[in-house]
Amino acid sequence: MRIGFLGTGLMGAPMARRLAGAGFAVSAWNRSREKATALADAGIAAVDQLAEVARDARAVIGMLSSDDACRDVLLGDGGVLAAMAPGSILIVMSSISVPMARELADAAAARGVACLDAPVSGGVAGAEAGTLAIMVGGDAAVFEDARDILRPMGRPVRIGPVGTGALAKLANQMIVAGTIALVAEAFVLAEQGGADPARLREALAGGFADSIILQRQGQRMIVGDFVPGGPAKYQIKDSGAALALAGEVGLDLPVARLVDGLFRELVAAGDGELDHSALIRQVRRRNGLG
Repeated sequence: MRIGFLGTGLMGAPMARRLAGAGFAVSAWNRSREKATALADAGIAAVDQLAEVARDARAVIGMLSSDDACRDVLLGDGGVLAAMAPGSILIVMSSISVPMARELADAAAARGVACLDAPVSGGVAGAEAGTLAIMVGGDAAVFEDARDILRPMGRPVRIGPVGTGALAKLANQMIVAGTIALVAEAFVLAEQGGADPARLREALAGGFADSIILQRQGQRMIVGDFVPGGPAKYQIKDSGAALALAGEVGLDLPVARLVDGLFRELVAAGDGELDHSALIRQVRRRNGLG
């Protein structure tokens, strides 16, 4: 089975490798071609033209950076959707807004192409290990048809109709961002109060305060390793989309709003390309700690 793959960056490259390793014939496109050609050792063919990604493909997977990128690559002039065969499946694994997920599904349906919004969580480590949480919105029959494609990359769960995968990812990002913010504040409090954050992290392991965020992102904060697994600039894209949707349905989410503001300060301070665990830098700045 041939799979087309769009976007071979930090997350997309290991995801494409997982598919190739599972026996799929994978063709890949990336704006920076060298990122696609770097996958040749896995048997993945780099293509230059967007339409080539869709040629003879049972499914095309998009792992693009934003709504705008999806609109440009999938729906724009010469976009991939126009080249997809009726009966094939568009699987959008990017973190996008709910309206964008529905727009893509409507455009796909008009061409006889099925569509799933299937964003992921788990970072680069999860992508490499094939253990990503995959949150899927779309028709149940299409999900079952695509399940074997998704499984090499992680654990797919259908949430509901089109748009609910994107909605689940927004909920995920709210929880991730809020937990990062609290871990950062707790570590700064520990530092200033005379406790070692590393020992605090160790002491909390297994208790109610323990989490993947505390263990993984907390360790990054302790050692100052902010090489991006998830750049902070993408966090405000997701938190902004969540707050916009909340406004549309008449909700006030005060904690999410505060956390979004803190991440926006981090990006404005020039740290948008760092991992989102770098939020501890902004907590320190707010307190005059450098």
